[in-house]
Amino acid sequence: MGGTYGFGVVGLGVMGRNLALNAARNGFSVAGYDIGPDKRREAREHFAGQAMTVPESVPAFLEQLQTPRRVLVMVPAGKPVDAVLTSLLPGLHRGDVVIDGGNSFFQDTVRRMEELKEEGILFVGTGVSGGEEGALNGPSIMPGGDPAAWPLVQPVLQKMAAKAADGAPCCDWIGPGGAGHFVKMVHNGIEYGDMQMIGEAYFLMERLLGLSPAEMRGVFLEWNRGDLDSYLIEITAAILGKTDPDTGKPMVQVILDEAEQKGTGKWTSAAALDLGVPAETIATAVFARMMSAQKTERVAAAKVLAGPATRFTGDRTAFLAAIGRALYASKICSYAQGFQLLRAADAEYRWELRPGSIASLWRAGCIIRARFLVKIKEAYEREPALANLMLDPYFAGALRDASDGWRKVVATAAEAGVPVPAFSSALAYYDSYRTAVLPANLLQAQRDFFGAHTYRRVDREGIFHTQWE
Repeated sequence: MGGTYGFGVVGLGVMGRNLALNAARNGFSVAGYDIGPDKRREAREHFAGQAMTVPESVPAFLEQLQTPRRVLVMVPAGKPVDAVLTSLLPGLHRGDVVIDGGNSFFQDTVRRMEELKEEGILFVGTGVSGGEEGALNGPSIMPGGDPAAWPLVQPVLQKMAAKAADGAPCCDWIGPGGAGHFVKMVHNGIEYGDMQMIGEAYFLMERLLGLSPAEMRGVFLEWNRGDLDSYLIEITAAILGKTDPDTGKPMVQVILDEAEQKGTGKWTSAAALDLGVPAETIATAVFARMMSAQKTERVAAAKVLAGPATRFTGDRTAFLAAIGRALYASKICSYAQGFQLLRAADAEYRWELRPGSIASLWRAGCIIRARFLVKIKEAYEREPALANLMLDPYFAGALRDASDGWRKVVATAAEAGVPVPAFSSALAYYDSYRTAVLPANLLQAQRDFFGAHTYRRVDREGIFHTQWE
């Protein structure tokens, strides 16, 4: 029925174009469209010789698609998505499927799904992770939305997805409503944490041990052969080995220390606050990017604010090994926070998320792909109702083994005035979670003192208030 092309893509920037090429490589004829004439022209050049077409208008694009139509939208989150949906709606029929593959806010996905459902259109909000390379060769795909859409999009999305070492596609149905985009949001929050912690390891090696980028490259290559094996460790080694062709300096040394962000880390942190989940390491990574953006103020403050002499006089080899242990332990805490957030969202929205399955989807294709994720999958297979990843026997043992080195790194950094906010935050999270009694009793007494907010007692049931003065 309808046209001759089996899959449509709207938004032919690099990500959209590469996903279209990915679908074509996997046996699906593809029609593409972009509002920009230059993007359409470039896409035609890339699509030449393949079962792909790029019509000149939205009506012509929709006419080319087989029914029920399957249309993937790859445009920036927010108003551009709504604009595309508005342009598509007059030409869509009941039973057609629209897939938003951008980094949309999960509540926007819920709204769009309900609006399109009134028109008989099935809506899917899917996370797509892997960058430009992943989009072309196989990303991690996290679809959610209207469950009736899954049988229609499953064949194409699972073929397009990356394949894990066991051959399983890194794509499976996440859940209804905004589940897919929420999981992708948490993925990105975890990614923020990973990147910040790797940066802190690099900073310690540079500032305290005086290692050159070439020497650090060797360390990261070694780490990538062990428990820290991951895409981000791999590309860090590659970055540290790159030379700037203009100056001959290591490339990392000519890049300004101002990190940018697109908002998903902030959304993750806000969701954690809304759901009452202590995800401080992820939030700290977001704040660290914000601090980096205050470059002018930091340069001025460096001339005014005093700190200790930055030097290290201990066993350099032992300290380098401790940095690796601190990185692994902090990573465990960051992922534990992310999965705690998924657990809380599942309780709130009743999505029926499967943490082990989600970890499986991240084993290949995505930015946070790592050997470590197999351990997370195994942890949830052992105990599907696991309260916190840190309580799994493997991770509890890893944290215990890393503890001395982790504490040494954080303490040494503090003494030397080298900021390691993610390492410090992760250690505080670990220590707080394992502490049976925290000073919140005093805090609650303060609240009752100034606001009569009441408190509970340790020795009997009920709600109490004290007349403090």
